[in-house]
Amino acid sequence: MKNLIAVSMFATVMSFGIVSSVAYAGEVPCEDMLKDVRAAIETAKLSDADMKKVTDLETKGIERCNADDDKRADGFFTDAMKIMGK
Repeated sequence: MKNLIAVSMFATVMSFGIVSSVAYAGEVPCEDMLKDVRAAIETAKLSDADMKKVTDLETKGIERCNADDDKRADGFFTDAMKIMGK
């Protein structure tokens, strides 16, 4: 009986994880935004100070993207694109 309860609890927890993952599926994948940022950096003509800001934002975005925090990652990438005028 204890095993049945444990299995039931595990299944409930796992299904919650699947449901919460599906809920975030509507966000733009940060990997796509990162590709856009990197392409823009290739052609950007920025001052050293602005390029440092962009690379710092890119680094922060990558960190959040690796943590599966697409919303915050996309925010950093959007800020970087604004500095580059994109």
